[in-house]
This record gives sequence, C-alpha cells and structure tokens, in this order.
Amino acid sequence: MFGDMMGMMNKLKEAQEKVEQTKKRLDTVLIDEQSADGLLKVTITANREVKNISVDEQLLQDKEQLEDYLVLTMNKAIKKATEINEAEIGSAAKDGMPDIPGMDMFK
Repeated sequence: MFGDMMGMMNKLKEAQEKVEQTKKRLDTVLIDEQSADGLLKVTITANREVKNISVDEQLLQDKEQLEDYLVLTMNKAIKKATEINEAEIGSAAKDGMPDIPGMDMFK
C-alpha cells in the first residue's frame, strides 16, 4: 500500500512538472489576429501576453474607432489563446494523472 501511495505521489509530481513545462512552452506559441479590414493586427502568446500591436495610420485619425478595433481584435486573440492554453494544460494534466479508483474526472 505504501508503495502504491509513493507511486501516486511521484506520478502527481510528474504531472505538475509536465504542466509547468507546457506553460513555459506556451510562452513561445504566438497567436496573430487582425481586424476584418487588416488595419489593426495583434500578436499574443498562448499564455495571453501581448507581444505586438500594429495600427494602420488610418486608424490614428479616429480615437473611438481605434478603441473599438482594439477591443474586438484583442478579445478575438485572447479567446483563441485561452482555447489553446486550456487544451494544452488540460492535456498535460490528464496525461500525467495517476489512476486512482473513483477519480476519473479527467477522463
């Protein structure tokens, strides 16, 4: 029984390490998003860190339009990044979980 418990603890530690490695890797996964007309472009990581924003000169003439573009485009990029992040972290956690009877919530 003690050996089983140690095995499970080691497996949990491995799962935690795998999740941490996945988080670091997601810092290098870039998501590019742009407005429908291409006047605003943003790049964020899968960990939702903004890396670049490119604004066409045309948008600099209208503050409200620029703000609207930023909100819409950033929200689309964040949504994509969140989907990637959750899928990758969930997969890493699931793969590393030990088989504990009655604890099949990740399956």
